[in-house]
Amino acid sequence: MCGISGIVLASRRACDVSEAILLRMRDVLRHRGPDDAGIFIEGPVGIAHRRLSIVDLATGHQPMANEDGSLRIVFNGEIYNHADYRRDLEARGHVYSSTSDTETILHLYEEYGGRCVDHLRGMFAFAIWNRRTREMFIARDRLGVKPLYYVQSDDGSLFFASEIKALLAADALRPELNRAALPDYLANRSTCDDTTLFAGVRRLPAGHTLRWRDGKIEIERYWDLRPGEAGEDPSRSPKEYINEWRELFRTSVKLRLMSDVPLGMFLSGGIDSSAIAAVMSQMVKDPIKTFSVAFNAPEANELAYARIVAQAFGTDHHEILVEPSDFAAALPHLIWHEDEPLAHPSSVALYFVAQLAQRHVKVVLTGEGSDELLAGYYRYRTTL
Repeated sequence: MCGISGIVLASRRACDVSEAILLRMRDVLRHRGPDDAGIFIEGPVGIAHRRLSIVDLATGHQPMANEDGSLRIVFNGEIYNHADYRRDLEARGHVYSSTSDTETILHLYEEYGGRCVDHLRGMFAFAIWNRRTREMFIARDRLGVKPLYYVQSDDGSLFFASEIKALLAADALRPELNRAALPDYLANRSTCDDTTLFAGVRRLPAGHTLRWRDGKIEIERYWDLRPGEAGEDPSRSPKEYINEWRELFRTSVKLRLMSDVPLGMFLSGGIDSSAIAAVMSQMVKDPIKTFSVAFNAPEANELAYARIVAQAFGTDHHEILVEPSDFAAALPHLIWHEDEPLAHPSSVALYFVAQLAQRHVKVVLTGEGSDELLAGYYRYRTTL
């Protein structure tokens, strides 16, 4: 992951972005991007980037400019289909200076403006400053994998970042509990829509774009999931649907192997991560590096299942056992990372297994999201 942040001051402030403030915003996100850092300031506009180098290690520095310098981008995420557009964009006259997916976003924006998001397959949060139109364009991926928070001050100035702590580092607002959101959080373990537990801080919703100009914000939804919209084809058998799902699944795993650095996966031993391990093992030459975690209690230890899968697919397997004292000691650090109270104990386990994986690889695949996609949680059955 990377960390992005930025400031656009309203014209009535009649001052330039402070480099010191922008650097504070950027470097409080150092944990998101330890490999590289950059800033761009042009009068009342400033954007900053902390980079974790995954694709195009040599020439993917950000903020990145287009050919004539009229656009600048900061980007967090990966665009899996970026290479598919390169030849067409070059034929249209766009000149690439790197092999990074970041540059493809810039050229697609030159061609399609805000509708560039329709062409992107991946996980992303990015901001593009358009010098010609004096606009800041911000977008978040369809399912909200990558985070993006913002504050708009009373005079119309905009502050945005990958994490809330960067907004606090900019003194964009005074930290204060959003009491109106507390019942929602306590009932659902998260706040809905664009609200957060910080008064004045909003998150850009998944599948939405934000356009800032002259102190005014326009937010637009560009994608939504509409179950049943396509309709069920009565001529297709269950086997055909299963085969189609299998191919979509294999393609999804293959796309996420796009990396110029070592990668591995989190293996729980459940159906989701085991299925990914099975497919991934067919697509890479060397044994997959797998990582598993368990709490040191019989009822919370499923390492035996992970070992069965690891043995079946010949992975290079690593494990970590979390003690109760480790759990308690990690909580203050994790709350600082998440900027909000921890809603799920699994966050602690993920923290420790990520620490383990970091010693061996830079990118991991996980089974996160499969229960949401395939109604795997028991509460879905209860609701029905």
